[in-house]
Amino acid sequence: MKHSAQGAARTGVGTGTGAAAEAVRIPVQPGAADRARGRAPGGAEPDGPARGEHTHGEPPVPRPRALVQRSSVRGQILDALRSALVTGELRPGEVYSAPVLGERFGVSATPVREAMQQLALEGAVEVVPNRGFRVLERGDRELAELAEVRALIEVPVWLRLARTVPAEHWAELRPLAEGTVRAASSGCPATYAEADRAFHRAALALAGNEQLVRVAGDVHRRAQWPPAGSPSVRGRADLVADAHQHTALLDALIAGDLDVVRALVGDHFTVTS
Repeated sequence: MKHSAQGAARTGVGTGTGAAAEAVRIPVQPGAADRARGRAPGGAEPDGPARGEHTHGEPPVPRPRALVQRSSVRGQILDALRSALVTGELRPGEVYSAPVLGERFGVSATPVREAMQQLALEGAVEVVPNRGFRVLERGDRELAELAEVRALIEVPVWLRLARTVPAEHWAELRPLAEGTVRAASSGCPATYAEADRAFHRAALALAGNEQLVRVAGDVHRRAQWPPAGSPSVRGRADLVADAHQHTALLDALIAGDLDVVRALVGDHFTVTS
């Protein structure tokens, strides 16, 4: 999986959480001309905007066909927003307000605001006082640095596990590896990103180090966000080739062929951006 960290705009974001998968679209926020109209959006929210958070001038957003389920609302919103970052639907440099996004999801502004605050902690967005949250712009250099950090963390672990983990344990990861191929075949970068992380998370878990899994997973997720001005998401062919590296790597690990494992791991974490 050569991590080129390419991504771009896409309409319709899957959450990966069932009923909400087709419900999420990120509305385009109004520009200066829209704000000048001073028109309030329709459908006031129960808890409304935060103190000082301006929503006037933002166009009313139609409710999605299927609303977010009320259970684990914050988690579903967070998953949806993370997917929107991967696809580029949450555009770098744009400001999004919690009330408008909340109306889009069919929930109050509170869980959206909480999810956005978590994304701020993860370095994906920043708080813009009285307006909402701005998606941070990241360049190729930052993504290359993240890819390098991933390699520094994961490559030695993969090579150590290749020498110590029995073949039957690697075989148990076959469904996850094949799941990345199916996800890649769908052509959806958000679906593939989730399957990709699941495979790597399960493999690293064989090391028995929870902190390793957590830190590596955080860096992996951040490395999947597209750079500012990216012209397009990673193409289907790129995703499929990436996913087939998972199955090839797993075959080598099960066979105990350390030379092939070493070559595939090196190729898997090569930075091409």
